Amino acid sequence: MPRPLAFHVISALALIALTSARAADIKEKAAVCAGCHGDNGISQTENIPSLAGQPDQFLQWQLVFFRAGSRKNEQMQPIAEEITNEDIRSFGAYFSQMTPPRAAEDKDPDLSKKGAQVAVGRRCASCHTDSYAGTKAVARLAGQREEYLVKALHDYKAGQRVGGGVAAMADVAYRMSEEEISAVAHYLAYLK
Repeated sequence: MPRPLAFHVISALALIALTSARAADIKEKAAVCAGCHGDNGISQTENIPSLAGQPDQFLQWQLVFFRAGSRKNEQMQPIAEEITNEDIRSFGAYFSQMTPPRAAEDKDPDLSKKGAQVAVGRRCASCHTDSYAGTKAVARLAGQREEYLVKALHDYKAGQRVGGGVAAMADVAYRMSEEEISAVAHYLAYLK
């Protein structure tokens, strides 16, 4: 084998081994997240969001906000304070590649219809995309836990949640009635 080809083969094998080691490392680190956010990033715990399928940049920014203390949560703060920038990038990539939660069968289609009207009226798709899958630093809403969406909207409305897009979200949530919050959260949680 000529030397240049052998060098490239060895380099490629070393890169594959390094990538595999990093993947195993982040999978091991992400196991801590499963305690709250669920296996494969799909939460089974009230008021805890699913991470699976969230956009990479969105996840990274949320971890940065938790680590900096600008986004407050007593469970997340100590964890986020211990993670490195490389971990943040790895967690974002790891969870963004997972299959997002599948919405259950909607037991209240009338409430979903009202929620869809609220979402259109509040122009939610202008940031979160037409499918509500999110993009870049904007959260995926489709299939997220209903009670978590209600909590997030209340936090924005009360000015308790900060981060990317906070001005837009605070403005939108501030003007929403309790009925609108419940309806849009239901619609998004059951959106397929």
